Amino acid sequence: MNQTLLVELFTEELPPKALAKLGDAFAAGIVNGLKSRDFLEADSIVNSYASPRRLAVAITNVRATSPDKLMREKVLPVSVALDAEGKATAPLAKKLAALGFPDLAVSELERAADGKAESFFYSYTAPGSALAPSLQAALEDSVAKLPIPKVMSYQRPDGSTVQFVRPVHRMIALYGSDIVPLSLLGLSSDRITLGHRFLSSGEVKIDHANDYAAALQVQGKVIASVAARKEKIRSDLLAKAGSDQVLMPESLLDEVSALVEWPVVYECNFETEFLSVPQECLILTMQTNQKYFALTDAAGKLRSRFLIVSNLETSDPRHIIQGNERVVRPRLSDAKFFFEQDKKKKLADRLPGLANVVYHNKLGSQAERMERIKSLAGSIAAAMHADVALAQRGAMLAKADLLTDMVGEFPELQGIMGTYYARHDGEHDEVALAASEHYQPRFAGDNLPSSATGTAVALADKLETLVGIWGIGLQPTGDKDPFALRRHALGILRMLVEKRLSLSLNQLLADTVKLFAGNANFKDPSAEVLNFLQDRLRGQLRERGFAQNEVEAVVAQNPDTLDTIVERLEAVKAFAALPESASLAAANKRITNILKKAEGTPGAVQAGLLQEAAEKALYQAMADVKPKVDAAFAKGDFTGALKTLAALRAEVDTFFNDVMVNAEDLALRNNRLALLSELHGMLNQVADISKLAA
Repeated sequence: MNQTLLVELFTEELPPKALAKLGDAFAAGIVNGLKSRDFLEADSIVNSYASPRRLAVAITNVRATSPDKLMREKVLPVSVALDAEGKATAPLAKKLAALGFPDLAVSELERAADGKAESFFYSYTAPGSALAPSLQAALEDSVAKLPIPKVMSYQRPDGSTVQFVRPVHRMIALYGSDIVPLSLLGLSSDRITLGHRFLSSGEVKIDHANDYAAALQVQGKVIASVAARKEKIRSDLLAKAGSDQVLMPESLLDEVSALVEWPVVYECNFETEFLSVPQECLILTMQTNQKYFALTDAAGKLRSRFLIVSNLETSDPRHIIQGNERVVRPRLSDAKFFFEQDKKKKLADRLPGLANVVYHNKLGSQAERMERIKSLAGSIAAAMHADVALAQRGAMLAKADLLTDMVGEFPELQGIMGTYYARHDGEHDEVALAASEHYQPRFAGDNLPSSATGTAVALADKLETLVGIWGIGLQPTGDKDPFALRRHALGILRMLVEKRLSLSLNQLLADTVKLFAGNANFKDPSAEVLNFLQDRLRGQLRERGFAQNEVEAVVAQNPDTLDTIVERLEAVKAFAALPESASLAAANKRITNILKKAEGTPGAVQAGLLQEAAEKALYQAMADVKPKVDAAFAKGDFTGALKTLAALRAEVDTFFNDVMVNAEDLALRNNRLALLSELHGMLNQVADISKLAA
């Protein structure tokens, strides 16, 4: 009868940032090892456990012995196994002995085709394997492949040296209620583990593998599951926060879940005088340095109370609370000191110091970079019909907060502090906002800059980085992108598309390239960067739900501005749903191929040279719809333009059925090519609809 299998390694405190991965990998290694050896059923359930002092896995419905297997072994080619008289050779006897069947007669072997020759085969039933040796192999393989950040060498009591992420003191291996005899890292398996360092009474005996999680929780005061601990912490934080909002980023929840075995949430407070410091500073120092959870009111304003997750449960938590309040006070005092000191010097007065900050040894200092961004932001603002002076001022001050004490202590606050300090200095609010907004969007789904000045500086900053870094040969390769050029490209595209900015991509790249004139390390990467942007654009548009052929119909035309690209795609999508679309897309593809093969450039259509009824009908139909198509296109009604073109389907189909384009008469042929060229221009005014053809 199948049973639940439990394996646990009890250790010293494991590295918290690696705990979840270690737990998953430990479980996966054992599961995969047993699955490959055929010990698991299709409905076996895996429960992975990891706490600060243990890695464990429980697997239901595990076989005690793997099933017997029908084996078919190739023995030897017949030409080698038999001599000229058809008798068994010495190589055959040697091979059979090596396979473990020394007494087999030739008559017991199967003779079958083996490619162009014949070979002897032997089929037999191999008995299943016992669980213990197979589990031993799976455990050793799993431990050997763990993603250990840094291996530790330590000595066992017998003087032997072993290696693991942290010293291991006990090992459990249970199959149902029976101990599976295993050995690892100088330990032998047992059924005894330890609970919480302070809250449990000591040893916890696991009578049955199914009892593991419950026994640890009740007797050992340990919640063994990472996911269960995390959800308890989340629910307890929300309950303790009451009407306030608790700031609990997933990364912080993950780390705290890896630090405690029995999480208990307590409320602490700090002096309200610290609330005069920008709340981002206080929140960051609480989260980063102390692993505390800040609280805000419904409007998002920081409260002077915060929550901690302790590993100790007590009826009188005063000492825990007071200790944490005492620890956080110096941190908040440091933040307040940095803020007050930074305000004594204006951002503008810090600019000369940027000359001493290296941006890249091939691209100069942050001061040189600032001048490039300032120039580019001004030209972008002019093209946007925004305030050029504000854009240039915003670009000039955008990096100045890199030289402040606060950003030196908390680099994550760059930009955010720049906005606070710029406002304190009396700068225009758009200039102040640009200090933080020029980093936006920082990640997928992040907000875009809210102001025109912030947008101009953000575009300039990302373009300068993308073109500059690419231009010195550091473009992304494979999965390596140390300068986050993919993220910069996506940010540029999002601003152009979502803000409907009618800015020329080619002009933006040309203006950026000019900034690096005279730099011997720089090589113009415009063509490569444009292709890179277009590839990212394809991905962004597919994420919006457009089909690949719809995206290609628009992007294949290499649009220079992206302000109307979504409308064009919507038009293509609507056109593709029309019954006429397939025929017109196929015709457009055919026209494209015909025009590619034609010599020279077709001139204007001469009505007097139209002979066939079909070409006359097409010419007239085109003349009828062209004003409507042009009018719709001019007012941005791309869907209307494409739907109007659908009226040409019958005449286009008849033309290709009845008219020989490549006529013998050169004048006639050129006139028909001119007609197709004009039709091609009409059909592709919004998008290359040939891309919709199957």
